[in-house]
Amino acid sequence: MSSIHAPDSRYAWIRLLIALVVMTIGSAAMYVIPVVLPAVQAQFGVARADASMPYTAMMVGFGLGGIWMGRLADRHGVMRPLLVGAAGLASGFIAAGASGSIEAFSLWHGLLLGFFGSSASFAPLLADTSMWFVRRRGIAVAVCASGNYVAGTIWPPIVQHFIETQGWRSTYIGMGVFCALTLPLLALALRERAPATPLAPPRVRANTPEPSTRPFGLGLTQAQVLLCIAGTACCVAMAMPQVHIVAYCSDLGFGPARGAEMLSLMLGLGIVSRLVSGAICDRIGGLRTLLLGSLLQGVALLLFLPFDGLVSLYVISGLFGLFQGGIVPSYAIIVREHFPPAEAAARVGTVMMFTLFGMALGGWMSGKVFDLTGSYDAAFLNGIAWNLLNLSIAGFLLWRTLGPRLGAPRAA
Repeated sequence: MSSIHAPDSRYAWIRLLIALVVMTIGSAAMYVIPVVLPAVQAQFGVARADASMPYTAMMVGFGLGGIWMGRLADRHGVMRPLLVGAAGLASGFIAAGASGSIEAFSLWHGLLLGFFGSSASFAPLLADTSMWFVRRRGIAVAVCASGNYVAGTIWPPIVQHFIETQGWRSTYIGMGVFCALTLPLLALALRERAPATPLAPPRVRANTPEPSTRPFGLGLTQAQVLLCIAGTACCVAMAMPQVHIVAYCSDLGFGPARGAEMLSLMLGLGIVSRLVSGAICDRIGGLRTLLLGSLLQGVALLLFLPFDGLVSLYVISGLFGLFQGGIVPSYAIIVREHFPPAEAAARVGTVMMFTLFGMALGGWMSGKVFDLTGSYDAAFLNGIAWNLLNLSIAGFLLWRTLGPRLGAPRAA
């Protein structure tokens, strides 16, 4: 059934606010794990890399589930995947809280919290939001994606408080009950399908390309593969501070509570970054926004190497949040600008899978490098190298879009 509401309407903005709340709750699992990591490592008596495996499993499941959830959303609308996600998150938190081993803890994170849970509230919502806006698509997608960082801002201190007062197991079970009570009702509020998106007005078309069957002058598969590699690379780099800042602060003697505050600050300023990047997207397009964000993220990672004092880490954590927050949402805009719109949710889901795979790989890899070297310096250098790969791909794709002005061929 076609929508009775138009893109950019009052209903579209109300719907966007609901999507923001859904993503804030649905992304909670991503930010519980970094906070609980020291307690889980102590509980199960495992190495740092092994304690990082639940995060890795969840992000891999999150990514793989995003493809399926995206296809489900393309066919039936966003409500169905959100209802599946509500069940996955509720059961996943409760099962993980009752786990008796690191293996079971990792399994529930990968299967229930990742594949059937958080995946439903990310790529499908980004793609759905992009279909409800034309003139303000960039800022709308940025607002929706900000729910991921709102989650990172509010959940770490809340979770840290309950871990200290109630224990990590009770905290997980409480999270499961909360998801069961809230997410199904919010999903029902998003049951209306997106309208057929009209052609963008001339002013908007002048700033962004029309979707094509040959994005960047490449075949659809070639273009998708390059975006997936870029997404992996930027998020391997991004995972180093996000996953390990709490453990890093503990190792430096500042304590996990200070690390949780830095993570909250990082992701809180990431909200500002996402909103600003969304406005920038509306002016210069998704690809240039990706290039800018990647460059600034590399600068922030470099700053972690010479500075490890308490005050300097707060400052650098804030800068990192400000610099990298707009990177992941820019992929949704790039897909919407360059690929056929009928495939939006599935293609966004595929690229998001690889960004999440990058977060998973980066979280585990940083822990492994720490175990091998006893220091996080090499892990930061590893993140910088991956960031350079992302920067190179973004630059290449931008060069392809410039065409004859720089001598770049338009056809593969």
